[in-house]
Amino acid sequence: MFFIGCHLSSSKGFLAMGQTALSIHANTFQFFTRNPRGSRAKPVDPADVAAFLAMRQEAGIGTLVAHAPYTINPCSADQRTREFARQTMADDLDRLEALPDVCYNFHPGSHTGQGTEAGIAQIAGTLNAILLPTQRTAVLLETMAGKGTEIGGRFEELREILDRVTLTDRMGVCLDTCHVSDAGYDVAGDLDAVLTAFDKVIGLTRLRAIHINDSLNPVGARKDRHARIGEGCLGREAFARIINHPALQGLPFILETPNELPGYAAEIALLKEMKR
Repeated sequence: MFFIGCHLSSSKGFLAMGQTALSIHANTFQFFTRNPRGSRAKPVDPADVAAFLAMRQEAGIGTLVAHAPYTINPCSADQRTREFARQTMADDLDRLEALPDVCYNFHPGSHTGQGTEAGIAQIAGTLNAILLPTQRTAVLLETMAGKGTEIGGRFEELREILDRVTLTDRMGVCLDTCHVSDAGYDVAGDLDAVLTAFDKVIGLTRLRAIHINDSLNPVGARKDRHARIGEGCLGREAFARIINHPALQGLPFILETPNELPGYAAEIALLKEMKR
């Protein structure tokens, strides 16, 4: 089954998000665990979760993606910032246990001048502090564009983090098509080569979700500016290859393009037309 959705506001709860997703013909969605620019988290309502799960089963909504707030940076040079990341991520994972079949995605962070190796060690240290053997939620490292001191622009960096995590079976990767292109991986021109490289370095079994976005910039620009599907440098034909690639079937595809609901509905319809 082709699971396609977009990022939705979680302010009205899971049932409302599920209803919104279905209204635009999506069958999965992504949501922030809390204010993306702040630290407040809305309490989990058991009745809302139960109502959503009943609807989810009937409607066939697939694996969801929960996104950590942008404010966390587990590899900052500032210890208080790292501690904030640890506390926030631990709280998010605890709350997500109320919701089955969801992945928790986060940006690995920026080392802020400490160096890549120090940053990688700190990210892995945070994960080792918060992961529990009993948790159901998979934690995903997102591929990044490699701007500034950002970690995760190279597959090898993500592999190094994974290698240092003790509960490695709780870990996976979310591949962002805009980010990897901006980082220098030619997903538009040679998708097979990119996925072969991913498999060699990380392993395709680790790939748990796709952020499906066009890019305003050419390959290797290291800018991270998303564009609507077919309106950027990747182009429409690239997305037909992406959603139909045998290695990517069954994964949730999440749109993070600059859109409101009508625009997302149009993109979902476009991508469904491309699906073979």
